[in-house]
Amino acid sequence: MSQPDSGAGPTVLRVANCSGFFGDRVAAAREMVEGGPIDVLTGDWLAELTMYILHKTRERSGGYARTFLRQLEEVLPTCIERGITIVSNAGGLNPEGLADAVQELARRQGVSVRVASVSGDDITARVPDLTAAGNEFVNLDTGEPLPPDAALVTANAYLGARPIADALAAGAQVVVTGRVTDASLTVGPALHAFGWADDDYDALAGAVVAGHVIECGAQCCGGNYAFFEEIPDASRIGFPLAELYPDGSSVITKHPETGGALTVGTVTAQLLYEIAGPRYLSPDAVARFDTMAVEQVGPDRVRISGVVGEPPPSTLKVTANLEAGWRNSMTLAITGSRVEEKAALAAAAVWAGLPGGRTGFAETSEDLSGDLTGAGMAFLRLAVRGDDAHAVGRGFSGAVVETSLSSYPGTFFTSAPGNAQAVARYWPTTIAANDVTPRIACEGKPVAASRSTRRPAPQPADPVAPPVAPAAQAGPRPHDGAAEDLVTVPLWVLIGGRSGDKGGDANVGLWADTELVARWLCDSFDVGQFKAALPESAPFEVSRYPLPNLRAVNFVVRGILGWGVASNLRLDTQAKGMAERLRSHTVRVPASFVESGGPAACRAALAAG
Repeated sequence: MSQPDSGAGPTVLRVANCSGFFGDRVAAAREMVEGGPIDVLTGDWLAELTMYILHKTRERSGGYARTFLRQLEEVLPTCIERGITIVSNAGGLNPEGLADAVQELARRQGVSVRVASVSGDDITARVPDLTAAGNEFVNLDTGEPLPPDAALVTANAYLGARPIADALAAGAQVVVTGRVTDASLTVGPALHAFGWADDDYDALAGAVVAGHVIECGAQCCGGNYAFFEEIPDASRIGFPLAELYPDGSSVITKHPETGGALTVGTVTAQLLYEIAGPRYLSPDAVARFDTMAVEQVGPDRVRISGVVGEPPPSTLKVTANLEAGWRNSMTLAITGSRVEEKAALAAAAVWAGLPGGRTGFAETSEDLSGDLTGAGMAFLRLAVRGDDAHAVGRGFSGAVVETSLSSYPGTFFTSAPGNAQAVARYWPTTIAANDVTPRIACEGKPVAASRSTRRPAPQPADPVAPPVAPAAQAGPRPHDGAAEDLVTVPLWVLIGGRSGDKGGDANVGLWADTELVARWLCDSFDVGQFKAALPESAPFEVSRYPLPNLRAVNFVVRGILGWGVASNLRLDTQAKGMAERLRSHTVRVPASFVESGGPAACRAALAAG
């Protein structure tokens, strides 16, 4: 890390990311270590589903992400030689076990390394006693208390950054954790390096935002970007790093000569990913997303500054998983004309061939997609969920196969019949922060956690920000008092979008390139227009959160994903494609929105051509 001449604390801390999920590019750690100077190498392995996966594979995986060790094998000696700190949540359900595995790897490589583990997040065994003491573990999505007979298999509280900073203060060179917030992997090293107090809320909030931007790896460098045609060398997009400063501001960048791009647009897309209202809660500080400034300060360099922080809530979020039966699906291809009639024939035959038909399962789904005109190919996807593994597995897929010769002309499947998959019900809830005690060990020896310097908050932070009421006017507002000609364009000409899952909810973040379009988006694109553009959201409650400072609006569709990614029967289980489906919808807007010579004009020409 860069040091001033006075010998005081660092002037900048360079935090790199090498993993956005369990299964990300294995070569990324080596690319980040060899591609340029960094001070800290981080990686995120724990999506909300990952704890359940680690539970199901614990016997062979040890309860932690073994791919972390594959990455570490390529870079550990170099990191120790260069003084690069490594921080990762790959410990999953067994951080201590992963710490031991890292030490064993270091011994094989002839490297001396101080490894720390952070645990204490796993409250699974404590839930019965905590329930008896009065904690109902109310589901944040549905308001239900945890049933007394729930088949609970994992329950992990989201720890903050302070235990990571304590481990680094104890001399750790590698820190592996269980369930901490994704951003804490960035905040922890900054907290240690800059010596922030626990109530330096603005600085902490700035680091939370930087951590949120880089936590998903290549996404902020142009991965999954709405305007993908603008991204250079998109076949090998680089991973990001955040240059953090003592005031909590940051510059998001990447190593030179790597693919992708860092722009205000790519960073905004990631800022909007998997959020709700303007107040972004974390156990370190509440970051006000409606206060930050995002600006381009050079090629592949985006500065984030001015983030206002607030005291964190007195509770920690808990992600629990309950065993919830089994699910299965099969997809039939349909060619030629009369697509809907063929699909109806096939579905009716399958349900008739099953004991009890559709009522024999807890949930069923029929989805018809693709080219419904008969000129191309359409797809009928049938899915079921239930408690009987055989009925959901070979019972269901067998019925699909058995009816194939008595079905529509041209019947064939996109894959072979499969067995049932275990289903977890995602249960988001909270626990009092005082009821969770982090455990820190360095080289196998306990490390005392530092006492909080946080001042009591004047009043507790709200669990979520209230939705902002949509503007009353549904259509585009005239500008400068003059009537304008209207043009019809697809939304993708005007706005970008990114969507994702948060338990049973889905969020769709939309942003604009220009102030003119942003004003229309923030003032006039309301819930009614959103539902018209995305009909699948129509039956659900939709909350709307304008973020004018980001030229953006975030929509949250409540409950559309049911029990979460591990159990819902949707084809798009994580709502990744919702924003793109919305952006294909056409709207009538003033002609000035399609600027001459600007990006909107280029997109309009592409849409017309």
